Amino acid sequence: MGSETRKRIEEAVLSLEYKPNAVARGLKQKKTTTIGIIVANILHRFSTQVSRAIEDICQEYGYHTIICNADDDPEKEKRYVDMLKAKQVDGFIIIPTGVNESLYKELINERYPMVFLDRKMQSLSVPTVTLRNIKAGYEATLHLLDQNHELIAYISSPLTVSTRKERYEGYVKALNDRGMELNEHYVFGGDMEQIEGVLTEMLESEHPPTALICGNDRVLKSVLPILKQRNTAIPEELALVTFDEVEFSEFFTPTLTTVEQPAYGMGVKTAELLLNRINGKVQQDASETEEFEPKLKVRESSLFKK
Repeated sequence: MGSETRKRIEEAVLSLEYKPNAVARGLKQKKTTTIGIIVANILHRFSTQVSRAIEDICQEYGYHTIICNADDDPEKEKRYVDMLKAKQVDGFIIIPTGVNESLYKELINERYPMVFLDRKMQSLSVPTVTLRNIKAGYEATLHLLDQNHELIAYISSPLTVSTRKERYEGYVKALNDRGMELNEHYVFGGDMEQIEGVLTEMLESEHPPTALICGNDRVLKSVLPILKQRNTAIPEELALVTFDEVEFSEFFTPTLTTVEQPAYGMGVKTAELLLNRINGKVQQDASETEEFEPKLKVRESSLFKK
């Protein structure tokens, strides 16, 4: 357009306080530049870190995000998917509950660009970003075995999704590789509300564990008050290792040994995979799995030798 026409339009925009209609623009361009993110539980530090990373990348490329918290509830997850479809998002990033396979297949059949984060769905051909969780569980357990611990307890949220299953698999593998039998009395994978009773029973048994691995940061936050109430000395009475690099790990007393997953980098990669599909840089049905390396950060909570 000519400079005079442009000037008159700009003056009209200012005087009328005109704001573009995002819905109308989305219909015209067949894009809303919005993606939906469904996390399993926003209380996990991992969820907040990856959400921040995804949002950062999306902002950089002119996309907006809608973040939904499914609480590991399949029905809630389904309602959020329906809501995001109604809002015509351009794609989905999902930490799947693992139960709604038919729902995920529906999104695939409807040609929605989609990436799974943290958890695998082996039965579906969906690009996935995750951690080498078997290796993470293996290295955490091997570290405690190297500290001469033989009775190592493992407490986790329900062992229903790939992330938790694989970490536990790594725990079992490390014990087997050292010629040690798995004792089910020292293993719990269930509801968070049961942790106090289970841990108390373990610690008051005839042969209590000398070390404990927490399956994630929420398990750790349930365990620490119980140990404090019992005056259990860490690591003298119970060595402690947890998955997830919690924010207080370096100033807790004693400092906490953690298995860190590079959450921010995983979020960045997930966003890139999705945006590449939305913008046609990669075939929408191209499936790939990106596995990140865990990092064992040894601190005081696991270094006392029995």
